[in-house]
Amino acid sequence: MHVADYVWFITVGALLALLAFDVFIIGRRPHEPTTRESATAIAFYVGLAIVFGLGVWAFSGGQYAGEFFAGWLTEYSLSVDNLFIFLIIMARFQVPRKYQQTALLVGIILALFFRGIFIAVGAAAINQFSWIFYLFGAFLVYTAVHLASQGENDDEDYKENAVIRFARKRLNATDEYNGVKLTVVKSGKRFVTPMAIVIVALGTTDLLFALDSIPAIYGLTQEPFLVFTANVFALMGLRQLYFLLGDLLRRLVYLSMGLSVVLAFIGIKLILHAMHENELPFINGGEHISWAPEIPIWVSLGVIIVTLGVTTILSLRHSRTTPTEPAPEGQLSSADSSAEESTTTSQDGAEQDGAEQDGAVEAETSRSVAAQAGGGELDEATRAEIEGIHEPEQTDSKQS
Repeated sequence: MHVADYVWFITVGALLALLAFDVFIIGRRPHEPTTRESATAIAFYVGLAIVFGLGVWAFSGGQYAGEFFAGWLTEYSLSVDNLFIFLIIMARFQVPRKYQQTALLVGIILALFFRGIFIAVGAAAINQFSWIFYLFGAFLVYTAVHLASQGENDDEDYKENAVIRFARKRLNATDEYNGVKLTVVKSGKRFVTPMAIVIVALGTTDLLFALDSIPAIYGLTQEPFLVFTANVFALMGLRQLYFLLGDLLRRLVYLSMGLSVVLAFIGIKLILHAMHENELPFINGGEHISWAPEIPIWVSLGVIIVTLGVTTILSLRHSRTTPTEPAPEGQLSSADSSAEESTTTSQDGAEQDGAEQDGAVEAETSRSVAAQAGGGELDEATRAEIEGIHEPEQTDSKQS
């Protein structure tokens, strides 16, 4: 696939402009995106990826278009799995909802940065060493076995890495958030805020996921242009997807299992490709292994779509038959919060009504006592003594 330099410049410039718009316009103020805002952004980015894929089909043919769509779907699925880890990190560090958008935005930018580095390194390695596909394939098979051994997605599977533990122990950190700022000065001493630790956690997570994603997409296409664009489109809209799906991400319990199947398939595909292009002297005398098949891209795309579809359906069926876990202690769901607020409001109203009724009873009692005492009107001093209240100030008209 020949891509002219000006096409690279236009594509990268347009994608950077979209990213700048997302960062400096949409994300300029910390807030929780509405459902409408999130759905609109996701529809736009997904539609843009589909239009781009159709453009690749029109200008370069169905083979490269299939490679783009297969790579995009795989990277998107891996990114959604990454979102599940982001969800756990946000909960562990109790990041306020209005600040989560900024944290996610930084995490996505870091993901783009790390993946860009790995894409460049991977492309250079592939051009120099054909045997690198053996390593990529073996690594993906190992990753697939590791994911499968974990079973369902679970919060307990997440463990803080060494970098996060070092940051917690060695950095002077405060427990209070200071907006989205990373540091705060207290008593003349500078401390890092929890947001700084969150950024470290997201960055290291992005780095680890980049190690999986880049070999995976190179198993579907060796075109750097398609690898780059598929990764960028896969990361676009993830921030809005996080807020749109919310706890639904936790219901995709079999996503890791599905991804393990996809990664194992791509790993085997890479090994077969390496055998087909073999140049290692200790394997088949350095000759190509002719019987090793080349799996066509439409087969790869079909396996990816079917596997992810079945994974999603089974996850949703599982969530329907499994009781919903109660909210953590000290936290309320939105419905519980609304119910508690409504109950509190009702109690306050009842107390106010009760106070008014008590006042009315006391007033009636005072009038009854007054009637029994003399059957007539009491003077102001006697009435104030019976009602047990201070005599109110008289208006000017009363005094006159």
